[in-house]
Amino acid sequence: MGKKDFRFVCTHSESTFTLGTLRVLVDRETGVNYLWCRDGNSGGLTPLLGPDGQVVITPRGQLLED
Repeated sequence: MGKKDFRFVCTHSESTFTLGTLRVLVDRETGVNYLWCRDGNSGGLTPLLGPDGQVVITPRGQLLED
């Protein structure tokens, strides 16, 4: 299974002492961006919202892996 076979791709990742691990995941089929956070044994996933309060969507063809 190659990278292009995965539905989600990680476009950003960072680790901080106070927030744990943060990642931005993009759904290759819908373009919807999600914020994933993990801190110790807990975590969460939510759609990433822009400054206008709308869901951030990456248009097809703008991912580096496409």
